[in-house]
Amino acid sequence: MKDDKRYAAGMKVRRAVLGDKWVKKATAARTTFDEEWQAHITQFAWGEVWTRPGLKREIRSYMTLALMIALGRWEEFNLHVVAAFNNGLDENDIKEIIFHAACYCGVPAGNNAFAEAKKTLAEIGRAPKLLTELEAPRKKASAKKVSAKKAPAKTAPAK
Repeated sequence: MKDDKRYAAGMKVRRAVLGDKWVKKATAARTTFDEEWQAHITQFAWGEVWTRPGLKREIRSYMTLALMIALGRWEEFNLHVVAAFNNGLDENDIKEIIFHAACYCGVPAGNNAFAEAKKTLAEIGRAPKLLTELEAPRKKASAKKVSAKKAPAKTAPAK
């Protein structure tokens, strides 16, 4: 494939995965120093690798998140946490990816991945609920059930 066709294909996938807002921001930030690098990323990573038919985008997201955990590339990890939703993943998928990667990359990588993912999920309006938020309504409901139960009737002592 010619570079211009690969670039166009890459830009299409890049926009679909990362979102138009992110791609506009990245392309607007190009300089004379890194313009060729940005073109290379778009042509190679997005236009050559992400367009290959061998893996679905969902699987590519799984792999990318796990690889970013393994490498400790938290900025890219967070970018791909957001992108994962565009590829059909949800919070539970991300949690399972972190668990699996931590098994092979180590607990510190898992701890950091959970912290980074929680921060990013909050930034995009998908913050996980605190357990205390979930327990409060249960405790109130449980207290109401207890108070709603009738006390056993007292019987007069036998004479």
